[in-house]
Amino acid sequence: VPSRARATPGTPDSFLYKFLFSGALTYQEKSLHFNFTLLQAELGKPQRNCYTLPGFDFSYGLYIHGTDGGVSEAIGHWNTIKPRTALVQKMPRDFITMNRGALKAGYTTAHEFNLYYKAKDIRRKEDEYSRFMRCPPKVPVDLTYGITARPCTPFYDLLQHKYKELWMEQQRALTVAQQMEKKKKDKVHETRTTFLRKHPLPTKEESFWHLPHLEKV
Repeated sequence: VPSRARATPGTPDSFLYKFLFSGALTYQEKSLHFNFTLLQAELGKPQRNCYTLPGFDFSYGLYIHGTDGGVSEAIGHWNTIKPRTALVQKMPRDFITMNRGALKAGYTTAHEFNLYYKAKDIRRKEDEYSRFMRCPPKVPVDLTYGITARPCTPFYDLLQHKYKELWMEQQRALTVAQQMEKKKKDKVHETRTTFLRKHPLPTKEESFWHLPHLEKV
């Protein structure tokens, strides 16, 4: 190596060379314009022109502290689910049985019933309150969900305009019903005046009889 290519120890140049190339620089210009074709690899190692890989203790990806134990745990252990302890479900009160017992004991008031509930706390049985008893009934096998398909319209009825005639009859019946409803609404309450208008009094016929002293001689 030429003597002019060596950096003076303790100078910023030598620190920069050691930091970047770890002593692999064999030739450099004083103006710090490096010629990378003159770089040589370290002794016993390949030439490096990129970032170094992390160490052996580096874990790629997400690390879960609670369950991740590395390769040793994956090889030597199995993730098994621990059995759950069955929770004892507190069954609801059987008020029918307690009310029957309170009536047999001669209690009638609400206060006496509450005291009986506290004294004899009867719960419903598990088989009565099981999920098999509370589940909905079984659906029939031939049950069809949704709306059933309408049967096909006969082509002969279409040619005869049958549906048009049915629609016109329905409209006529609807019109008649509306007219009847309107007549009911327009009906006036019956009074003496309206009754006399419909049924007038008979005309009083003139009598030809006169008093004798009023008759003409």
